[in-house]
Amino acid sequence: MLAPPPIVAILLSTFEGERFLVPQLHSLLSQTHRDWVLYWRDDGSTDGTRTVMRAFLNRIGPERAVVLEENVRLGATESYMRLVRRAYADGKPVLAFADQDDVWLPEKLSRGVAALTSVPDEVPALYFARQVLVDASLRRIALSYRVRRQPGFPTCLTQNLATGCTMLMNREAMALMAERPAPAGGLHDWWSYIVVSAHGGRLIADDEPTVLYRQHESNTIGAPRSLWRRAIAALRRGPEPFMRLLRGYVQALSDRAADLPPTSRKQLERIAWGLAGGVGRRLRVLRLPDFCRQTWLETLLFRIWFLLK
Repeated sequence: MLAPPPIVAILLSTFEGERFLVPQLHSLLSQTHRDWVLYWRDDGSTDGTRTVMRAFLNRIGPERAVVLEENVRLGATESYMRLVRRAYADGKPVLAFADQDDVWLPEKLSRGVAALTSVPDEVPALYFARQVLVDASLRRIALSYRVRRQPGFPTCLTQNLATGCTMLMNREAMALMAERPAPAGGLHDWWSYIVVSAHGGRLIADDEPTVLYRQHESNTIGAPRSLWRRAIAALRRGPEPFMRLLRGYVQALSDRAADLPPTSRKQLERIAWGLAGGVGRRLRVLRLPDFCRQTWLETLLFRIWFLLK
């Protein structure tokens, strides 16, 4: 007898999202995988976001919605982490992050659930996919880049490959996230990718796009349209934001290093050792296998920043 489809906890944190929210909510109703419950938290909106959400909740009914009534501004990462902890405490087997300004393609949940179902229950697993980049009016711009190098640890510390709006994770991965607060300034999707990777989890990169990923002036995180634009954007930001994030992620993992598999723990200790020293130490750390980004240009920039900052 076939097991029933797993119920997916869709986690949605909103903030001043009235402008783009309705198409995203409609795309949830269009999912071919219909076994889902919406977990919603508003992060202190002052526009019509809460009114839009209340109308949607009335439409789907109370049995398909869990609302965290905390009208306090926490920031996107902590807001999503609270939703993760609640969904895990409620016993949900799968979660999916949702952004307020995207549009999901109908097979998004089905593809993710099918991929996670192939993984043994005791193995933490994280699924993510490509995106169709669109403008504010949902006009196609480009397709996001495919994963060229195998995702995992320690490459996950060098850049985020797992875009949150495409991500699903199983219950073992949820357990890891529920027990490990994101570092200050960290990003919930990047932290998810790091935690599952560091613990030897299964990473599933889908080459098919599952989301219309809106690019507009209010994006918290956007997706540059070419490798050169991505490099230029990184140069404009400079090394400080990245290195601050890297140190935060390394410290947060180090705080629970005893929980990591031996290989990850040794790699993490070496990276922390390099960050605490000078150029000589860091040159030695850069010899670690897979401590690099997806392309040679991105890897070159990362190595310069790692050596000098």
